[in-house]
Amino acid sequence: MAKKSMIARELKREKMVQRFAAKRAELKTIIYSPKSTPEQIDEAVLKLQQQPRNASSSRLQRRCRASGRPHGVYRKFGLCRNKLREAAMRGDVPGLVKASW
Repeated sequence: MAKKSMIARELKREKMVQRFAAKRAELKTIIYSPKSTPEQIDEAVLKLQQQPRNASSSRLQRRCRASGRPHGVYRKFGLCRNKLREAAMRGDVPGLVKASW
């Protein structure tokens, strides 16, 4: 099980990303638009840099829903490899079977 502080930190980051998502998208459209003047681009870049670091979605870490483990997490299931295997063995994941050949 991951430390509760790490899980709480990730939740805090998710909330911050959602709060700043619209403003970040607006600034990025100004930056990447070919119609923007260099002055507008510079101003938008400065505003983007002044936002909190955790407002960027690239700082989010996928975590297992069951254990909070940060590595080996399957996007499709939201579980780490260990918990996914346990769930599959119990038959909790429909359509997923252990490979045998």
